[in-house]
Amino acid sequence: MATLSELYKNRFGLDRDFSAETEAKFSAGAADILNRRTHRRYTDEPVSDELLDAMLACAQSAPAKSDLQQYSIIVITDPKSREAIGGWEGAAPVFMLFCADMRRQQRLAKHRGHDHQNNNVDTFMNGVMDATLAMQAFILAAESSGLGCCPISQVRNRLPMFREICSIPDGVFPVAGLCVGWPSVTGYISMRIPPSVVVHRDKYDDSNLETDIDAYDARRHEIYQIPKEKQRHTDIYGALDFCGWSENTTRQLSLPERPDFKAFLQAHGYDLD
Repeated sequence: MATLSELYKNRFGLDRDFSAETEAKFSAGAADILNRRTHRRYTDEPVSDELLDAMLACAQSAPAKSDLQQYSIIVITDPKSREAIGGWEGAAPVFMLFCADMRRQQRLAKHRGHDHQNNNVDTFMNGVMDATLAMQAFILAAESSGLGCCPISQVRNRLPMFREICSIPDGVFPVAGLCVGWPSVTGYISMRIPPSVVVHRDKYDDSNLETDIDAYDARRHEIYQIPKEKQRHTDIYGALDFCGWSENTTRQLSLPERPDFKAFLQAHGYDLD
């Protein structure tokens, strides 16, 4: 097994020596997280219903805001539904939607004779967080069992389609999709932005942001060069021989994404007050 220092170097491209005591306390499970990879290619081997149910039980073991459990998971296995989706989710044996779900508590409030007075942006956010935590718990459990996973945000580009295919009612919407299967190839480790940019001690401080990200862009480029066909909006900005992470991500965010998302939510049960 790789040492913590080696795993840290692989993840961030930075050298850091950890003490023998910390190395000893760093668990194999934690090492799996630091070493995790996204898998987008899968074998034809199916994922058994029993194993999938066990992984879904792990998903439901995730923390949930005030124990409200405001999320639902839709497992899409019907061949006609998968065909209707169009195959863009890849050849994954399993495809799921992790959804924020306000509807359940609204129905339960009516069942118990109470008014539901929390159709607001806080409930929206709590549902998103519950769904996200459940997805992460599923991913950790699945990957520790040898499965590969790939979260898919593109489902939010196709909300009307999924609403129709999966009979999703008002008060429920997909936060993200998840591809699951047995990996056919080993995924690569995506180098992350340095902890100096993400982790703040006591007070928020981004005074070294530009310097740290410039260095990160250079480190990442040594490992993985963004090919011209994956550079964002080349019709506007052109293609570069050196297109760093920050260049590509800021290109992406220079144009509005999902401008109809809020209107969709408001049309389907969310007040967002």
